Amino acid sequence: MRLAKNLNILLFQIRKPDDPMRVGEVAAFADCLDVTPEHINAIDLIYSPPSPELLRKSDMIIIGGAGDYSVPEGGPWLDRALDAMRSLHAKRKPVFASCWGFQAVAAALGGSVITDPKLAELGTLELSLTEAGLNDPIFCTLGPKFLAHVGHHDTVIRLPDGAIRLASTPLIENHAFCMPDAPIYCTQFHPELKRDLLIQRLMTYPEYPKFILGIPLEELIKTLRETPEANNLIRKFVDHVFGN
Repeated sequence: MRLAKNLNILLFQIRKPDDPMRVGEVAAFADCLDVTPEHINAIDLIYSPPSPELLRKSDMIIIGGAGDYSVPEGGPWLDRALDAMRSLHAKRKPVFASCWGFQAVAAALGGSVITDPKLAELGTLELSLTEAGLNDPIFCTLGPKFLAHVGHHDTVIRLPDGAIRLASTPLIENHAFCMPDAPIYCTQFHPELKRDLLIQRLMTYPEYPKFILGIPLEELIKTLRETPEANNLIRKFVDHVFGN
């Protein structure tokens, strides 16, 4: 079995140069993959679009969140970012995407993403697996219901054609999907975040609890729980895709 430390891992980031979570996001993914942050090659899709050679040399692509950017809002950099994701799908590259990455892959492959404050979620939430999720070789290990950390104000309202829905919350139907024709898994929730890392991120963006939930940050922190099943998800993805 090929461990994560034996893979060339490339992380797509979408963050401003002064965003303190640029480093924190790399650390979070490294922790859940049991590698050091130095093992992950991180590039920012806004300023450094990946070259074909870099994509070719990478065994696995991770696509993370975005503190200040939105798929529906777009930007001059978005089309080339989505083109990179379409290229990954065409080449059948292993991809795990969370949060903004989930939304971007969905949009790149023909799904629909909207901004609707009434559909925003934040905190430690209980998710339910779909029937397909219960039978999926990676998601089935989570159990019918599981806890995960969630934070989004954009929502995927339609999955790409052929995508398999894997998990939902009572509010959001599309919380995870995979592509049946490629090793691509995407989650709206954050399997890379443990409780302490979520708190660190919330303290970086302290306006989010008030904006999304109408409560102060301190009150939200009291409700947060550990999410061990979700935190093992990316490692299980590696085991499934690269295992012997």
